[in-house]
Amino acid sequence: MSQEPFPPDLPTYDQLLNELKSIRRPGLADLRRTDRPALRAAAVAGGFCDGPDDAPAGIEALLKEAVRRLGENGVLGRAAAHTFGLLPDRRGDAAADRRKLAAAVYGVSTEGFRKRQERDVMEQLAEAVLTVLRERLGFSGGQPTGGPLPSEGPYEHEQDGPRGQGGQAGQGGPGGRRAGQEPPLRVDSVPVDARSTFTVHVSPIELLRDIEVLVSSENVYLEMSKTFRPTVSGALRLAAAVRDPAGEIVDDVLARELAAWLRAHGRPGLPVRPGTVVPTSSGALAARGVRRIYHAAVATPEEDTYQVRPETIARAVGACFALARAERDRYQPALSSICFPLLGAGRGGLAPAVSATWLRWAIRDELARDARWRVHLVVRSREIAEAVGAL
Repeated sequence: MSQEPFPPDLPTYDQLLNELKSIRRPGLADLRRTDRPALRAAAVAGGFCDGPDDAPAGIEALLKEAVRRLGENGVLGRAAAHTFGLLPDRRGDAAADRRKLAAAVYGVSTEGFRKRQERDVMEQLAEAVLTVLRERLGFSGGQPTGGPLPSEGPYEHEQDGPRGQGGQAGQGGPGGRRAGQEPPLRVDSVPVDARSTFTVHVSPIELLRDIEVLVSSENVYLEMSKTFRPTVSGALRLAAAVRDPAGEIVDDVLARELAAWLRAHGRPGLPVRPGTVVPTSSGALAARGVRRIYHAAVATPEEDTYQVRPETIARAVGACFALARAERDRYQPALSSICFPLLGAGRGGLAPAVSATWLRWAIRDELARDARWRVHLVVRSREIAEAVGAL
């Protein structure tokens, strides 16, 4: 695919966001009465309509497709659908009723939703519109002319370090080397201590094979990252999803099973204790020899960022091993391998070396109790591997 930026006549993120804000109160019916040039241009460019006459229907179809990218069964997707009246039986609801329904998705008051989550919903929907355009137009890189894309939402985690600590996700350090330009690298027998070792993979986590348990970094609401995000959580969610012959996702396995766990434990819309670990199946990743995904809740949202306390990493590692020991003999052959990403080293704000230090300490403590486990660490770039002392 082309790596060139979007053509300059396409709308920018800020233009889309402003128009989404402008139609929240009047709803979809206002699209026929008032022109929204940025959304209309996006709908035309994406092939959802041919011109001004069918622009309202095209914009509505575009927004529905963007909601699909957010996850129709996820919190953001459902809240966005309610906010803009995109559900068939809610199209004509008053703005106050739509906001109330969206707030209920998060389990917060209407006023609380207006002050916090509503902004996130609109920002993520605007970015999802841009993602739809990238896919429709065949652009896999770059960004629309007129300004940068918005920063990550408050519940997202980078696969590498945070922006400002080693570049954007997937980008190397001073040498400018980008993830994906070189094939995955495996480094065996990296010492944990004098007696134990682990294996380091410089690779996207979804490309690993024959490691029975993969650990995903999540927020304390156990809301997985969106599938279009360059994150561990988003990559695993996308890779584990079941698709039909046309390539469309028909079962968002990991998000569905996490939502079921939250309902069963009375926690929908409520946080769990930092360090909590929840297991799910591996979905389509079973074809790569992966049996379980362990979702470690390590990041606590705070305004527009996260907080990750280093001791939460140790608590999550201990919970992962405890869960793996409890599940080990349920499988034949028994579970024997587990892989960790750099927990908290994305939007959590921890430097990769700090995350790796706490991971290594916690892994060493667990292996001292039970040395039968084969432990793996996955990072996205050689620079990050070098930063944590693996190479």
